Amino acid sequence: MTEYDIIVRLVMALVLGALLGIERVHAGKKAGIRTLGLVSLGAALFIIISEQVIATYGYEIDPLRVASTIVTGIGFLGAGMIVFRGDHISNLTTAAGVWLSAAIGTAVGFGLYPAAITVTVLVMITFTLMWNFENWLKKVFGKRIDEGDDFGDLS
Repeated sequence: MTEYDIIVRLVMALVLGALLGIERVHAGKKAGIRTLGLVSLGAALFIIISEQVIATYGYEIDPLRVASTIVTGIGFLGAGMIVFRGDHISNLTTAAGVWLSAAIGTAVGFGLYPAAITVTVLVMITFTLMWNFENWLKKVFGKRIDEGDDFGDLS
């Protein structure tokens, strides 16, 4: 797989996940464009890491066991960050960002620098430009914008 293929896969994962998020915003759901985009992007990065490591090392060693424990551990960490109060969810995008940062770290650890750099840029776009776009969509669809909810919580 070329570096171009990796970048195309990562961008496509973000775009496709974000498309799902547009529908969720329209439906008034808490997990929106950024959350679903980040989850899709992170999942793609973990798969790309797996493919690249096997291509590099073959099946004689299994460095992916370490990577799989990172995914599990960060999943528990992210679950602990999410706060439910009535119909209000906080820190969902933050938890997705933490999960994704683990994927970035894993990619860097395996020497997949183009993938890690690309995902970092895509996450920054997600946290900034998509945040504004998501709020605009909520206004267009007539949804309430709460401070500190999943769509506005960058902490």
